[in-house]
Amino acid sequence: MALHYTCRHCGHKIGTIDQEMIETSRLGFQLLTNDERQEMLTSLENGDMIVKTICEDCQEALDRHPEFHEVETFIQ
Repeated sequence: MALHYTCRHCGHKIGTIDQEMIETSRLGFQLLTNDERQEMLTSLENGDMIVKTICEDCQEALDRHPEFHEVETFIQ
């Protein structure tokens, strides 16, 4: 099982955790609401999971332009 972290705004691959057994409780997924889990976590057929997060560049853009929080996507 591998966890693939990607930016939910620009699609940039941030990184991968590739281990036989991953304790998701150590990753904090249990702290997410059901809605947050559905929005952020996608299971793949091979058992891997995609975790949608935010990359540094998109976070900096949001910090500089807080109005971007109002739109679903701000990448042109």
